[in-house]
Amino acid sequence: MKYEELVSKFSWDEIRAYYEGNPNGEMNIAFEMCDRWATNPKRVAIYWEDETGKKEVWTYNKLKEKSDRMANVLKSMGVKKGDCVAGLLGKDMELVVTILATFKIGAIFVPLFTAFGPDAIMHRLTDAGVSLLLTNKEQSNKLEGQNLPFDILLADGITKDGKTFWELVDSFSSQHKMERTSGNDPAIIQYTSGTTGLPKGAISRHKTVYSLFPYWKFAMDLEEDDIFYGGADLGWAFGLVACTIGPLTFGAKVILYKGPFDAEKIYRILDEYQVTNFAYAPTAYRMMMALGPETLRKYRIKVRKFSSAGEPLDGEVVKFFKENLGRAIYDHYGATELGMIVNNYNITNMAIKPGSMGLPLPGYNIALVDGEGNPVNRGEAGQIALDLSDDITGFGGYWKNPEKVKEKMLGNWFLSGDLAKQDEDGYFWFQGRADDVISSAGYRIGPTEVEASLMEHPAVLEAAAVGKPDKTKGEIVKAFIVLNENYEPSAALKEELSLYVKNKLSKHQYPREIEFINEFPKTQSGKTQRYLLKKREYEKYPKG
Repeated sequence: MKYEELVSKFSWDEIRAYYEGNPNGEMNIAFEMCDRWATNPKRVAIYWEDETGKKEVWTYNKLKEKSDRMANVLKSMGVKKGDCVAGLLGKDMELVVTILATFKIGAIFVPLFTAFGPDAIMHRLTDAGVSLLLTNKEQSNKLEGQNLPFDILLADGITKDGKTFWELVDSFSSQHKMERTSGNDPAIIQYTSGTTGLPKGAISRHKTVYSLFPYWKFAMDLEEDDIFYGGADLGWAFGLVACTIGPLTFGAKVILYKGPFDAEKIYRILDEYQVTNFAYAPTAYRMMMALGPETLRKYRIKVRKFSSAGEPLDGEVVKFFKENLGRAIYDHYGATELGMIVNNYNITNMAIKPGSMGLPLPGYNIALVDGEGNPVNRGEAGQIALDLSDDITGFGGYWKNPEKVKEKMLGNWFLSGDLAKQDEDGYFWFQGRADDVISSAGYRIGPTEVEASLMEHPAVLEAAAVGKPDKTKGEIVKAFIVLNENYEPSAALKEELSLYVKNKLSKHQYPREIEFINEFPKTQSGKTQRYLLKKREYEKYPKG
């Protein structure tokens, strides 16, 4: 199928008919991702495994039964519709069951990442005003000495009356009537960080399963008979919503692996479970590629659909998988608030342009706009923006912070904060964060293109380009570089790298200054924080 055909045949009415609930009426995520499939007692929902080799098989029927019991547990603890329940665990079945139970009683789930420190955890818990935190002993130690205005339930602990987590769950009835919720009711609060200020709680409504259907169906090409493996943590939107809720709403089989990242272990999982649909971050693909084709050939890989998201995917990785597995990686772009809105589509036969984000998601009005909200010309950098006037998206604003939504709106456009260009075929190319744009001698330079060029040099492991203040040009391009092993910092290498970019890109884009560093400042999800590098340069610049 061609992309153009996908767009011309698209219909929201057909998507609405797929679901039992009504996105503009009564709808509940838990029913769509679990209960509707539980009528077949043998239908497998989740293959769970941990690093010790322990394995479990969960059917949709078992998920329904345990989550119904857990819903009664939550009610017994005083959690009610509209309350917030947080989860601070890895890929544990205790977490999955609690997420479903939270939806079933009409409460709101707040995902947390286990690598967060005490301050990051407490900010999210207090801002959301959670009633209950599900965690484990190790993570709960981070909260020692804190004044906690909520209850804690330990997945690996013992209750006051001597029950383990599962003994507690099984002590409650499996009979539970799901709370009536609207498609517009809040279901998830996912905290998202910008370059400034404290993280904001982005609300996903129950209709999220409806609004993201085009992404799951067309970009991931999810099908009922898929065996899906997504590596992202459930503490992040891509791991929870895209890689867990999505496949389950399609009735597919999902693999949850609880263990540290290991590139060869990924190959083993793909082989052992005969995975057909796979999604992970670019860093993981790069590490898999680093093992070489020899390692890959040891395994029987049957993946038909590869997806990537989180940061731009370099062309070298795309080519490696295409050459060795006969299938390119399909790069996807999205934001917590907006979902995945620009993608390469596994369901189509579209040409993959390595390094490109792809094409707009069918059903959505997406544009690249300037500072006044006007669409820019082809080839010009503009901010990726989504028209919210039709209320299609699952985004329900920011928790207790409606002003933040207004700050990101320009007319009907919600501004993503990310810059891109469109080529002659309509493909989007990521240019960096709007705040990361380098203004040099009248040129607006996106850092990503500079970084991608540097990454092609064998000496470079990681690269980050920022604007350094300059009296004459306003800013110059400065590159920070982490070197690969076997390379040593030197003035000669700096000159070589600058000329390398100059010859590949243009005379105004190359880094006029290079600094070698050992590591970059990064977010908890592994994204480079360019703004901290840029801030350092501005702080060193003489005032006046």
